[in-house]
Amino acid sequence: MDRIPVAGPWITQKEIDYVTDAVTHAWYGSHNIYHERFERAFADYLGVKYAVALPSCTSAIHLALLAFGLGPGDEVIVPDITWIATAAPIDYVNATPVFADIDTETWCISAEAFEVCITPRTKAVIPVDLYGGMPDMDAICTIAQRHGIAIIEDAAEAIGSNYHGLRAGSLGDVGVFSFHGSKTLTTGEGGMLVTDREDIFRRVLFLRDHGRKPGDVQFYNTEVAYKYKMSSMQAALGLAQLERVEELLQRKREIFEWYQNALAGVTGLTLNAEPAGTHNSYWMVTVILDPQLGLGKERLIKMLSEKGIDSRPFFYPLSSLPAYAGLAQIQEMQERNRCSYTISPFGVNLPSALNLTRAQVQHICTTLKEYCASAI
Repeated sequence: MDRIPVAGPWITQKEIDYVTDAVTHAWYGSHNIYHERFERAFADYLGVKYAVALPSCTSAIHLALLAFGLGPGDEVIVPDITWIATAAPIDYVNATPVFADIDTETWCISAEAFEVCITPRTKAVIPVDLYGGMPDMDAICTIAQRHGIAIIEDAAEAIGSNYHGLRAGSLGDVGVFSFHGSKTLTTGEGGMLVTDREDIFRRVLFLRDHGRKPGDVQFYNTEVAYKYKMSSMQAALGLAQLERVEELLQRKREIFEWYQNALAGVTGLTLNAEPAGTHNSYWMVTVILDPQLGLGKERLIKMLSEKGIDSRPFFYPLSSLPAYAGLAQIQEMQERNRCSYTISPFGVNLPSALNLTRAQVQHICTTLKEYCASAI
């Protein structure tokens, strides 16, 4: 059996045709045609007013923080368990990240932990829809509104997930997405910012194009800003993928079901949760090992690799990373975020590529069960 990848896209002739058309025709007066189609279709899919195509989700978070006017002295709360891209833009604007603990079931930011972290300096919170799962957004929104805190929903991993009928990314003041090659919907590299707020939308358009007002005099910059744009070829690829999004999401659900059935009844393994009222898009099928198995994530990843199976570690707590070792109050955050530190050492992202076969998943699960049985 060939080596099994941990993540990857599903590309068809539709994507090839759209990108070919973009590289052939999306120039001169038609240079924005695919951007406009992709952004409009994406906004309609989410049920929001505005969408802005960008080179990455990281740039989307950066622009959102800038649009809200955040800077030195301000604090932004993020879950301790997420990829560093959620938190890094906070440093870009010279604000301070504050790491909150996660919920034991969803692995997303805990509403209670979020509230504990609030200070008079808190200006925003970035809840993350981790691996396609959804946090308790009702509670988070209530707390944020009570304290006047902006919500930037990081839905990078959650295209197609929903919370009580609302699509992931549409639940905050701003939503942000990633279209990295590992994501369910890909443009190779890329991202999207969405919002219902016209003031945020207009500010983002200005900031992402070197401080030029859209439609204003060319080369007349009124601020030093940024170059955050997506290419026409990426937008064409994204549009084709979006037109197939239900097919992509169905495959993700199917892959998770294969795992769920194959691992049913196995003691010591916990898979992604789907609490009542939520719909998990299962971007990354994740297993949490019972500590009593005596099998940590690094050891399991190595063992799987030896069998030709690629996997990824559950995110390390941001507060444990050398990148944040010098952050003030980091020790306090480490001591407070017990759930993050309890779960992370035993979590592994299993292969979730869209080209997986049921036979491959069966092989993965058989190997995993053998390791678990020998560990007991």
